[in-house]
Amino acid sequence: MPPPKIKTAAFLANLPLFRELPPAEIERLATGTTEVHVPRGTVLFGRGDPCTGFHLVVYGRVKLSVTSPAGSEKVVEIINPGFSFGEAVMFMERPYFVTAQTLADSMLLHVGRDVVFDGLARDPTLARRMLAGISRRLHGLVSDVESYTLKSGTQRVVGYLLRTDSEAAGESEDARRVALPVAKAVLASRLNLTPEHFSRILHELAEQGLIDIDGRNIEIRDLERLRGYGN
Repeated sequence: MPPPKIKTAAFLANLPLFRELPPAEIERLATGTTEVHVPRGTVLFGRGDPCTGFHLVVYGRVKLSVTSPAGSEKVVEIINPGFSFGEAVMFMERPYFVTAQTLADSMLLHVGRDVVFDGLARDPTLARRMLAGISRRLHGLVSDVESYTLKSGTQRVVGYLLRTDSEAAGESEDARRVALPVAKAVLASRLNLTPEHFSRILHELAEQGLIDIDGRNIEIRDLERLRGYGN
């Protein structure tokens, strides 16, 4: 049985990117938007493929990565539900320079380039929103470079656990348990660590009584001491 179709216009209207647009403009954007249902492990596009628009994640997760000539993969970003990717390349009108692959069964919306460019000409609100989104991503990439160059591996892992714990605090009564959303090898690459180094850091934190590890579930046992490691 095919998955149920969503009300595209209603979904677009609830995204921060489009929230201030008038209903007529949302409906027009929806006419250029296509639902994409893909299983885990699907390559949505590869480096060098033409960019015809940008994607929004409805559910599932997508990793953006680059591969070295030797074949090693570096995860650049993990895109969660409600977030978008591909806008900057769309505006540059150049091929993709990363590979996008689903980390879970996913549903995405592909918003076509032509309908976006037409919307930008019609409504400056959309231009401001898209510029803000691209700026946030640029700020995140600069923060990543700062972290890779100025922080130790342990500080990067602790920072990730504390950030994820803080996000979960608004959604769950059990804010001390962190569920890693992706495989440890993928997360290690995202933090610019080898899988072995990432696992070693987790076990060192566990040996010091700061966390407990149960597969992908991390229970924070001593939040204040953990915060000290993150500084």
